[in-house]
This record gives sequence, structure tokens and C-alpha cells, in this order.
Amino acid sequence: MATLSNATKNALALGSFDTQADLYCFEIARPEVGPNDVAIDIQYCGMCHSDCHACNGDWGLDSWPIAPGHEIAGIVTAIGSSVSKFKVGENVGVGCMIESCRNCDMCQDGLEQLCPNLILTYGSVFPKGKGDNMKDAEGNHTNGGYSTAITVNEHFVFHIPEGIDMKYAGILLCAGITTYSPLNRHILQKGGGKGKKVAIVGFGGLGQMAIKLAKAMGVDSVTILSRNDKKKEQAIKLGCEYIVHSNEENIKAAIRSCDVVLDTVSAPHDIASLLPVLKAGGTYVLLGAVGKPFEVSAMPMIFNYYTIEGSPIGGVPETQEMLEFCAKHKVVPEYRVIDAKEANQQFKAMMNGESLADRCVIDIATLKNLEVVESKLDSCSA
Repeated sequence: MATLSNATKNALALGSFDTQADLYCFEIARPEVGPNDVAIDIQYCGMCHSDCHACNGDWGLDSWPIAPGHEIAGIVTAIGSSVSKFKVGENVGVGCMIESCRNCDMCQDGLEQLCPNLILTYGSVFPKGKGDNMKDAEGNHTNGGYSTAITVNEHFVFHIPEGIDMKYAGILLCAGITTYSPLNRHILQKGGGKGKKVAIVGFGGLGQMAIKLAKAMGVDSVTILSRNDKKKEQAIKLGCEYIVHSNEENIKAAIRSCDVVLDTVSAPHDIASLLPVLKAGGTYVLLGAVGKPFEVSAMPMIFNYYTIEGSPIGGVPETQEMLEFCAKHKVVPEYRVIDAKEANQQFKAMMNGESLADRCVIDIATLKNLEVVESKLDSCSA
């Protein structure tokens, strides 16, 4: 059974020692609580495909070991002297970011996710003198929610409303806000869902979340565009139309039918062939983090008044709004809770594209049952 060796290494973590994407159990230091900080005992953390990319070195991470995880749900254990938004014992969540400059135009507009000095929950490096609790972490990268505890400035901690189970709360802080934000801009803020149709490319964790949110917003229909029919039955159960877009005849039936397309696919694919699904003036939103360029002719863009936009997560105000929306409309993602010893298997399944639409959530309490290692030679899930 895992135990902590001393006061300076005060959290257990599950993460990678190199780019092989194998997960091991080790100890990490968490900073002391500063005046504006909230200390959180993590209960659950969702597993995101981004975690795989980061640990595998796909996004430029070159400092290890690293504990991923930005779908965090836990309980407040301590607060700083100036904290006013939270109290000990409260259910809270932490998403993809834990700090920003707070001074730029983006931060002032509640769009912290677009801050040029954004600090991500894991894999970012603290600049010198940044924040109340950064002195112990200068020059070190951040570690995420595959751990037993975390300390975060209260600005980036979220209230978990009544009606939202802690087991899936963290998923909403990633897949939830990633899909809510563009739907909010193009559906809710443009008169609501009545009379509008949405298409979703891909049917993984982001896709199923987008379905539930779009339906909760009252859209007339949701259409899934997928390259095969493997998940057709599951999509139909969720009340969606389903089109295999690799068949050109199928796409013809959907031409100019949708107001918004959310593309959740993170692998290279032909975007140009899917644009005709949009009505004139429609918007194609890129959510999948594809690392390679894509080609689109200017002509259909010009003559159909199409817009292609990227969209990351949402800012702090919009994220809290999303949580309240999900509580009110009973939006619950497809998920399953796993033991920490199953994390390696699930990690590899995600890397191989084997994961289904349900998201896996690690029961962080099970970390204590793993062997703490100082070397990558011993697997934490062996």
C-alpha cells in the first residue's frame, strides 16, 4: 500500500516517466496554501485523449515525470486567508487551466483560456514569481489531476452544483465546456435551438457530450457524421440521425441542412468534403486537436458565406455557467469509473483508438493501493 515519505512530497500521482505513455505511481510536491488558494482532496479524475498526447510527447512536452489529468473533482480541505468563494468541505472542480495573467484583454473579458500567459493544469511551466503559491514550483512544470491532491488559486476552482455527481463532474470541465462553448455562441446566444440543426463529426467522448448539450438547448435535430457505422446503433439510441460520410451519396442527402458543424475528430481528415453539410452562412467549428494542416478551397467559402473557426475550452464565467446548465437540464455524460490499476490499459486503448463513447474516470482513492516507484522500471499497474 502506498504511503507518503515526507512533508515535501505530499501527494501520490499517476503519470509518465517518458514518452512511452506507460503510467507509474510516484510522489509529487504540492505547494502550500497561499492567501488566495484552495487545497483540494481529489476524489475523481476523468481520462482525456489529451492526456495521452501530452504523455506521449506529441505536443512538445520534454520534462518528466508528469501526472496528467484536467477533469478534476474533489473536496476542499483548506483555504487561504483571502479566499471568499469557497469553504472547507465543499464539492469543487478544476478544469484545464489553473492560472492566467488576469490583466490582458482576454482575461478581463472572462476569456482566460485565450490568455497568452495561460498556465495549464499540467505540462505548463510556472514563470518566476507568478501567483501566491508558485515560489516552490518556479521552473517546474505543473502536474494534473491523476493525483490525490492539488492546490489552485480560487479563481480557477469551480463550484459543483447540486444534482451533479462528483464521479462525472470533472468530465464536464473538459468535454462539457469544450462543446458547450461553441454551442453557446452559435445556438443559445442566437435565439436558442428552435429551428436550428447541428451536425457532429465523430462520436467519441466529445461527440456524445455535444449531442446531449445540443438537445438540452432545444435544437431541431442532431446528425452524427462518421466514417463508418460502428457506433450507429448507439447514436440512434441518443436520438440522432447518423450518416456515414465516406459514402458520397450519403453526404448529398445532408447538403445545406445544418447551421453548425462541430468537428471533434483529432486525426487528419478531409474537412472540405464535409463543408457542404452547412447551410449558407453556417459555421464549421474545429474542436479536435489535429496537428497537421488541412486544405479548403476559397470558392465554396466565399459563395456560401461559410465560417471555419477553432474553439478550445471556455473561460471561467462560461464554465461555471455550463455547470449550472448541466445541473438544470440533467445533462450527464456517458462514463464509467475505473480503478487506478486499470488506467494503463485504458490509456493504451485511447492511444490505439479503441475507446468507445463513454469516458473513463479514475477513482483516485485507489491510488493508495499501488506501489510507489522511483523508476520507470516498475509499472504501477503491474
